[in-house]
Amino acid sequence: MAYWLVKSEPATWSWDDQMSVESEHWDGVRNYQASNNLKAMRIGDQAFFYHSQKGKEIVGIVEVVKEYYPDPSDSSGRFGMVDFKAVRPLKTPVTLAAIKEHPELKEMPLVRQSRLSVMPVSDEHWALVCELGGTTA
Repeated sequence: MAYWLVKSEPATWSWDDQMSVESEHWDGVRNYQASNNLKAMRIGDQAFFYHSQKGKEIVGIVEVVKEYYPDPSDSSGRFGMVDFKAVRPLKTPVTLAAIKEHPELKEMPLVRQSRLSVMPVSDEHWALVCELGGTTA
């Protein structure tokens, strides 16, 4: 299983929105690196759900339930999406500031490539963020 982080602006799609549905597509990604990360996702992979803009915190964990397929909102046909289901909230949201305080997380893409909306997370970073969030890896 691989681990990821996906960002969403809570005013557009929040953790509460994700929790209220059985599963939901992750559409609108128009960055090639982020799109390639979506293409690499497999059913069963898990991702941190990160509130960007307002909050700047990891609030939950989602799981891939449908692999990459065309995004109908992309008229060029170049980009796609995956479907996620909510797995569980973090007991304690993990803020970007808290992540930056931990030297072990300084190489995390969230810190190094802050504008990327879909990114991989290493096993070690996953375990530490889960610990900070009060949940099991």
